[in-house]
Amino acid sequence: MLETGQMNRDNVEMVNIDMLVPEDHLLRKIDAAIDFTKIYEFVKDLYSEDTGRPSIDPVVLFKIVLIQHIYGIPSLGF
Repeated sequence: MLETGQMNRDNVEMVNIDMLVPEDHLLRKIDAAIDFTKIYEFVKDLYSEDTGRPSIDPVVLFKIVLIQHIYGIPSLGF
């Protein structure tokens, strides 16, 4: 049955990552096992400090590709 009327858009729900991803999830295990901060050392010379637009965090870019590979996602979908 279709109900019509006012939608309550004043609700706020506070959610953190621990509530969304189980502790035994594969990606949590990978994050705990790999020091992703090493990526900054590898790409340091490839980024300019004073010219161009702000970059996307290289660790985020690496994690996107890693997740694509693990889950067989063929494209970023952009």
